[in-house]
Amino acid sequence: MKTIFFSFFLIIIVIGCSKNVEYTAEFKEKNTGRYLYNPEVVIDVYFENNKLFLKWQGEEIIKPIILDDQTFFVADMYKKFHFVEHPQTKKRYLSVVLEENESKISYDYIKVSDSFKTPSMCFKNKEYDRALIGYLEIQKQDSTSAFINEVDFNRKGYQFLGDKKYQEAINIFKINRALYPESDNVYDSLADAYLRSGDSLQAFENYTKALELNTGNDRAKKYINNYNKGKKD
Repeated sequence: MKTIFFSFFLIIIVIGCSKNVEYTAEFKEKNTGRYLYNPEVVIDVYFENNKLFLKWQGEEIIKPIILDDQTFFVADMYKKFHFVEHPQTKKRYLSVVLEENESKISYDYIKVSDSFKTPSMCFKNKEYDRALIGYLEIQKQDSTSAFINEVDFNRKGYQFLGDKKYQEAINIFKINRALYPESDNVYDSLADAYLRSGDSLQAFENYTKALELNTGNDRAKKYINNYNKGKKD
């Protein structure tokens, strides 16, 4: 409780210290843009009437507390930032100012191109191949990343199925299959989506792979038997 009170009190003090800064045109040009907060979240930085603003995940607009011409505080994140440039790569970054060592420069959130899209943005825009490339890159960097969770993809796919959005379900299950090719469940779910969409052949092929990976998959076994029986009849 004391920590919460102290944090709130500190924020009030910082807000009271917010400064009016005259940003140069060069400064605004260098730092306006999109910064990758994590593989699925982008922070948009922009200026209006010489005021600095951040847009969080493309929706929530944040007005930071200005400390000086380089540094600002975001109460929502409880973080102090400043703009930096990497001396070797010349890439621009949003750098977190560390409380324990404010002079240390870290390169936390890289500035990306205006056309950059996260994998989920690509999926939303029906750019499924591009979304998969992004998810595979995340997996390459960190195979345990929360952004490529097999169960979460599966749940999202079944949400699409529940809404009878069969193609969207198929596309997200295909991404899950590419990420987890040794999981019988990804083939089982994809087969289910194909079956509901009316594609019995693709359902058969994916149920066959699911059964190959897990001989105890009764749903796959039942469908394959019925499919083969129907072919004979």
